[in-house]
Amino acid sequence: MRRELTLHLPDMSCGHCSAAVTEALKALDPEARVGIDLAARRVTLDTSAPEAEVIAGLDAIGFEARPAL
Repeated sequence: MRRELTLHLPDMSCGHCSAAVTEALKALDPEARVGIDLAARRVTLDTSAPEAEVIAGLDAIGFEARPAL
């Protein structure tokens, strides 16, 4: 089942960070649609990967992710 997740990544601050986050998310779900708002440090993701797996994958590359309010 696909779902949309919006996550806040407070440490995502540059283009390199954005690319690393996108690569990690695509590794979890190659069909995912990833939207990055670097200024807001927010990621919007349309994916079939479970939220816990997405958060763990981002944590593994050094980004603390939490659901955006």
